[in-house]
Amino acid sequence: MRQRPHTPVRRLLPLLVTAAAASAAWAAWLGWDRNHDVRADGTTTGPYAVWQVAGLVLTLLLSVGRAAARGHVAGAVLGTTAGLTAAAYLDWSDDSTGLFMVGVTLVMLGSLAGTAVVTTAVRAVRRDEGHPAA
Repeated sequence: MRQRPHTPVRRLLPLLVTAAAASAAWAAWLGWDRNHDVRADGTTTGPYAVWQVAGLVLTLLLSVGRAAARGHVAGAVLGTTAGLTAAAYLDWSDDSTGLFMVGVTLVMLGSLAGTAVVTTAVRAVRRDEGHPAA
């Protein structure tokens, strides 16, 4: 069976798809909630609830795991990181204190580390199951 040549666009496609999926997941889970909640004792929380962040993480686990299982390591790690970083930047950039960049940097570093760990684990499981590592 002949394989199609990998053009630059075909090589970038997994990265672009995972970046778009990560941005869309951010918008679906976190993008709509912009208000801080005030508790009865006067303290504020949020704007995100635990269930929203957990939903985002689980959604991203599926996306990263699928991309890694298909051999798209760069897409899984770099695409997801780029998508989340861009979404966080766009969501938080209206902060007048300028501290939003600290949060954006933490999102970038955390998603880079998290996706690298998940991708490594998925690739190791795939090798143990006898699937070739791409």
